[in-house]
Amino acid sequence: MRTYRELFRAPEFTPLFVSSALSVAATTVSGLALGTLVHAATGSPLLTALAMFGPSLAQLVGAATLLSAADRLRPRAASTGLALVFALATAVQTVPGLPVWAIFAVLAAEGLVASVGGGVRSGLLNDILTKDGYLLGRSVLNMAVGTLQICGYAVGGLLVALFSPRGTLLVGALLYLAAAAVSRLGLSDRPPRATGRPTVAATWRANARLWASAPRRHVYLALWVPNGLVVGCESLFVSYAPDHAGVLFACGALGMLVGDTLAGRFLAPRWRERLAAPLRLLLAVPYLVFFLEPGPFVAAAAVALASVGFAAGLLLQERLMRLTPDELSGQALGLHFSGLLALQGVGALLAGSLAELTTPAVAMTVTAAASVAVTLLLAPGLRERPPAVATA
Repeated sequence: MRTYRELFRAPEFTPLFVSSALSVAATTVSGLALGTLVHAATGSPLLTALAMFGPSLAQLVGAATLLSAADRLRPRAASTGLALVFALATAVQTVPGLPVWAIFAVLAAEGLVASVGGGVRSGLLNDILTKDGYLLGRSVLNMAVGTLQICGYAVGGLLVALFSPRGTLLVGALLYLAAAAVSRLGLSDRPPRATGRPTVAATWRANARLWASAPRRHVYLALWVPNGLVVGCESLFVSYAPDHAGVLFACGALGMLVGDTLAGRFLAPRWRERLAAPLRLLLAVPYLVFFLEPGPFVAAAAVALASVGFAAGLLLQERLMRLTPDELSGQALGLHFSGLLALQGVGALLAGSLAELTTPAVAMTVTAAASVAVTLLLAPGLRERPPAVATA
């Protein structure tokens, strides 16, 4: 599967695409609104960063306890139910006078539930498409993320200015409701991929099996740590440039869109292997310019260039699928997304804490340098060509 026409002709890909897009739009406008709300209430770079990315830390708990549900729930029911939960949680955050601690309690619950959502959607994508179609399908979903973040941050900034952060959160809740409706009406009622009940023990067994393979471990670490540290840089956009944060987020989304388009549609397999390592470095190196505290134009250009490097994650996901048996695909991808979002939360926590002690510009520079160092340390374990057939 090499063309977009073939991709959208695949049964059920379109409703999966639309429901995912609506969820991304909801997350984008809600995240910007919530970050603005917390920043106005506290003035803290740390709390602002955690409001936007901290809920991902709860994914660590969910990945350790709930992740087996990704392969053991009926995908349509799970997708619909998760979107409804997020709609309710976002609506709760619109309550006037809600204390900051209560906002973070709701966000933690969202993060816990979201640990299952990544595995459900990615496992369903793997079911809908053939193995050779996963990369193109994943790239299109990522492109939608980039496009909707560009539009979402722009529209979100406008909505915050016109209707207040709480009004913008209500828009996010309505978008989640639309995503639930598309999932319920557009997806078929597929059976679970694995048998048995989704228990903590089943989650631990499958996670241990996935982690036992050294090639998979290297891929997971390369997917999680450098990316998480760079998102730590992104979590300081509001603190670094409050009046231009939406522009920086939009430029980041634009760079990600360009990278995913090139990697998913135009790079031949041999070029994917050659460019994987440079893309992993590109993800962080441009952020080193923030040591000079650049103005909005240079900062936006650096963010856009760096975000092209997010395409490295797409190539690593393709490698992960080649290393994973089909019956574990949902949990393998769920573990990836939970670990990725959890490390993004850790990155936001580290960068925000450092910004409290120094400045946002210094914190972004140090965090980016750490991402480069981790990428270089992990490089030797990723040089071997993965096997053509997935192994347990």
